[in-house]
Amino acid sequence: MLPPPPALLPERTASIAKARHEVMDSAASDSPRIAPWITRSWQRCLSAGHRPQQRVHFDAVSAQHAQRMSERNRGLVAAAGPVLDRLARAIAGTRYFAILTNAHGIVIDSRGVPANAERVATDIARIGVDLSERAVGTTAIGAALTELQPVWLHRGEHFFDDTSVFSCAGAPLFGHDGECVGMLDLSGVNVVERPELKHLAALSARSIENALVLRQPHDLLVRLNWPGWGDHAESEGLLCLDRDGRVTASNAAAREMVNQPVVVMAGAPLLHASDLFALPWTMLWDAAQRADEAVIEVPLWSGLRLQARPQAARAGREAASTLDDLAPRPRLRDVETALIRKAVGEARGNVAAAARVLGISRATVYRKLGRGGR
Repeated sequence: MLPPPPALLPERTASIAKARHEVMDSAASDSPRIAPWITRSWQRCLSAGHRPQQRVHFDAVSAQHAQRMSERNRGLVAAAGPVLDRLARAIAGTRYFAILTNAHGIVIDSRGVPANAERVATDIARIGVDLSERAVGTTAIGAALTELQPVWLHRGEHFFDDTSVFSCAGAPLFGHDGECVGMLDLSGVNVVERPELKHLAALSARSIENALVLRQPHDLLVRLNWPGWGDHAESEGLLCLDRDGRVTASNAAAREMVNQPVVVMAGAPLLHASDLFALPWTMLWDAAQRADEAVIEVPLWSGLRLQARPQAARAGREAASTLDDLAPRPRLRDVETALIRKAVGEARGNVAAAARVLGISRATVYRKLGRGGR
């Protein structure tokens, strides 16, 4: 039997109770007392035929499914391990603990469950337990995987009465290609509300994502930031290139900085560094070979500028010595041609419109493009 939750702050208790009545009993489409994403989750649970009074069983997937899941998520578990260890130390005095799930809400790792924790805490921290919205209703886990943003969820904001003992923060995890690969959850049972844990969960999720990026094969790692922000690692973009300048991986910060998805669907051509930066991409290799790992400013095709700190991977350092043979340095006219092609592309093939933007004649556009690009 689940332990009863201790008293909440009266105004918080009343607000949650009124929201539950408005949405679950009065069939209102939403409630101003809670976040819209919570209402959406409640509505999905109701539409699935669930009722708050139903008992919740924290069931594990089959042994065969667990084995397959372990194989598929080995890289994620390895990348997350050091972050989970740090989290366990940070929250040790709060009776919260950390849970890592895959993209379907199945637990693949956990840390920091108190030694004398309630049974329900140890139940949800077991490897292989299904904590998806389909299985256990509204939780930070299901919400983070559905909304794809950090969330905080407290007590009665969970759908089922059985899960109203939980308070939890959640943040989705995105892989090197921008696809959601899982989520990080910080949960407590019968604990004081700590909404600040949403920030910790989001920050920790970014650390795991960065570790996933760094595990991808690459010859050159480019650390990106806005000018003046070079010492702020939490805002750093990570861009991985192969020896031919193709983008093999990136984190969310890098994708936002260059305003590109960067890594596209499997089987499609990879973006090239010259599609992102308005300079000969081999300059990144040149900077990486300097002893001091120099920081350089790189222009984007939009006119904005970033600071870049290129670092050659071990295997990439040897490849760089013969880079001129593998990928000849673009000449100025090649960069010019690339800029014209980009303008024509943005004008959806309208050469006249592209020429007006560039301030040149249509004949010049045709002549420049006629001689080829990079």
